[in-house]
Amino acid sequence: MDTKHRATPAALRSRGLSLIELAITLAVVAIVAASAAPSLASLIDARRLDAAANELAADVQWVRTEAVARNRPVRLSFHSSADASCWIVHTGAAAQCRCGSDATPVCAGDAIGIKSVLLVGAERVAVAANVASIVFDPLHGTATPTGTLRLIDVHGRAVHHVVNIMGRVRSCTPSSLAGWRAC
Repeated sequence: MDTKHRATPAALRSRGLSLIELAITLAVVAIVAASAAPSLASLIDARRLDAAANELAADVQWVRTEAVARNRPVRLSFHSSADASCWIVHTGAAAQCRCGSDATPVCAGDAIGIKSVLLVGAERVAVAANVASIVFDPLHGTATPTGTLRLIDVHGRAVHHVVNIMGRVRSCTPSSLAGWRAC
């Protein structure tokens, strides 16, 4: 008597996936991934905007503190070009410093570059302001002139930082951006 068991044709067919089943599964996965990609890109852009907005708000407060600590006026200046925008923390006159291509401040005369943040076009976020520069007084920490600093992403979402005469920042968004109050 033969003790070996032979596999039935039904058992042979149920061992794995057929080529058609595999192709259908891959097609469904590709469709789901393609539909999720735009929302993932938008989420990444929103996080970049959020990070830049938080950094700028923190830098405004830091510049105010730095002016008092150094006992000399410290500026926050804004520059933009076709492919990048930036803000610079520096001493001296507003026109004495600019952003270098490697994100280091480039200053002339007796101005001292303390910090700069460069937002290149690839980051998909830009900074704009209604003033070229804000100077913080070392005695009182006040800001002159007052201004609105805007960070804007490629989708048009924005975060506004309004700097008042006391050097304080009020932040809001005209867009519906999570984590920021409405303007």
